[in-house]
Amino acid sequence: MKFRYLRAFAAATVLTATVAASAQTAPASSEGDFQVKTTNDLVRLCEAKPVDPTGIAALHFCQGFAVGAYQYHQIAVAAEHRRPLFCAPNPPPSRNEAITDFIAWARQNPNQLNTPPVEGMFRFLAQHYPCRT
Repeated sequence: MKFRYLRAFAAATVLTATVAASAQTAPASSEGDFQVKTTNDLVRLCEAKPVDPTGIAALHFCQGFAVGAYQYHQIAVAAEHRRPLFCAPNPPPSRNEAITDFIAWARQNPNQLNTPPVEGMFRFLAQHYPCRT
């Protein structure tokens, strides 16, 4: 009887440790985040670690999304002869620096996390890189 109790206790301990370990290594992003419905989804992709199951894809998606949004803005401003929403400094930040700053901005502005991702990205850029007139 005592032996069965010890085996059950040991099994429960191993199971608890396994669940706790897997909870600590949960990926920062999930496949659902790739639908990018909100700024928070984009932030989760940008925060991914390369060792996460979807980490490399998430980071590439984040960078591609950011570059595409930036280039779209540049083309739209030029085509419509409008004042830009933001202006990159000279020299411009590296892609990684800009994304790190975007993540920090999003964490400091949780009220922006439910906005559409392009809107969140442009709000960050407008606040972080305002145009000097």
